[in-house]
Amino acid sequence: MMKNIITWLALVAAGFGLFHYQPWQNEAGTSPQSVAGEQARPSENGAAERILQQAFAERRSDIQIEGEGVVKKVLPDDNKGSRHQRFILRLNSGQTLLVAHNIDLADKITGLQPGDTVQFYGEYEWSKQGGVIHWTHRDPAGRHADGWLRHNGKVYQ
Repeated sequence: MMKNIITWLALVAAGFGLFHYQPWQNEAGTSPQSVAGEQARPSENGAAERILQQAFAERRSDIQIEGEGVVKKVLPDDNKGSRHQRFILRLNSGQTLLVAHNIDLADKITGLQPGDTVQFYGEYEWSKQGGVIHWTHRDPAGRHADGWLRHNGKVYQ
């Protein structure tokens, strides 16, 4: 019985945390990619980094998040199964994130180089290296929030 109560409380707390950890939403409750011409807001980048640091420390996953980082390393594409462009971003906090961008569903970022800034909106998954950002594309089935990447003013989704 106690285990069921603890599990229930944990689920309520997680749901509450995810509800309040949505810095990508504007006052109307829409994500930036749905508002014509709106850019990612750098003032929220610090909040996003704190959320990502906490998610890493607590080994949390399934967090929809918007942020920005500098490309540390461009990795070879993963061509097994669904193809993914892969690169590592370093956040201002020092945390690193692997970005796994599905290039079967979205255009690949061309000309990506270490030192480039990339903004992202996608889903965070915990890993011992810092985490992974995926779902950086539109969901053709419409069951998941549409994500995106922005590089040199161009949006990839």
